[in-house]
Amino acid sequence: MTSSADNSSTSVIALAGRRIDASNAQAPRFPQENTEAVRTALARRLEGAAPTLLVASAACGSDLLALEAASGLGIRTRIVLPFPPDVFRQTSVIDRSNPAYWGDLYDRLIGDACERGDLIVLNCDRSDASAYIAANEVIIAEALQAAHTKVSPARLIAVIVWEGKVRAGDDATEHFRRLALERGFFVEQISTLMASPRPRSC
Repeated sequence: MTSSADNSSTSVIALAGRRIDASNAQAPRFPQENTEAVRTALARRLEGAAPTLLVASAACGSDLLALEAASGLGIRTRIVLPFPPDVFRQTSVIDRSNPAYWGDLYDRLIGDACERGDLIVLNCDRSDASAYIAANEVIIAEALQAAHTKVSPARLIAVIVWEGKVRAGDDATEHFRRLALERGFFVEQISTLMASPRPRSC
C-alpha cells in the first residue's frame, strides 16, 4: 500500500524508534554510520506529510533526528519525557557514541519546546521499567487530542523508525507500533538499516 497521507488532509504525526546503537551492541539496530541516511529519510517523510504537529520523545537517534528535521521544516513539535530532562539526558541521550552532539541537540530542542509549552514530563522513577511504555501512551494520546481539536479531524500517522525486528523482552518501539495500530493510526516504517520509508497499515 502506498501512503495516502501526503497533503490530502491535515495530519498529525506520532513517532518512536531506535536509539543509536551502543558501541558493544551484539546486533545492529541503528548503527551510528546510518545517522545521515535516516535523517534524510525522516526529513523527506515530514516534508511530504506536512503535519501540523510531531509528537515524540527525545532520545538519541530516531527521536532527536526527527525533532531536528521537523524544526528545520517549521513543523511544531511536542516532546514527551518519562523522566525529568536532566535524568533523561543522562539515561537516554549522552550514554551512547557521540554524546556531545546528541547532548547539544537535545538541550536546544528541549529548550525550544519548553519555551513554547510543548514539553511534557511524566516524572516517572528512573528505575520504573514501564516508564517508556507510559511515555508511548502519552505520545499517542497527545497526537489523538491534537488531531481531534480541529474543525475537520487531522489524519493520524505513526512513524516507526527501526530495523523491523522485535527485540526480546520488553520492546518499547514494538509496543508503540501496536498501540498506534490499535488506536487507528496509519503506520509507516523507516528502516534504520537502509533508511527507506515503508508504508504499512497493519
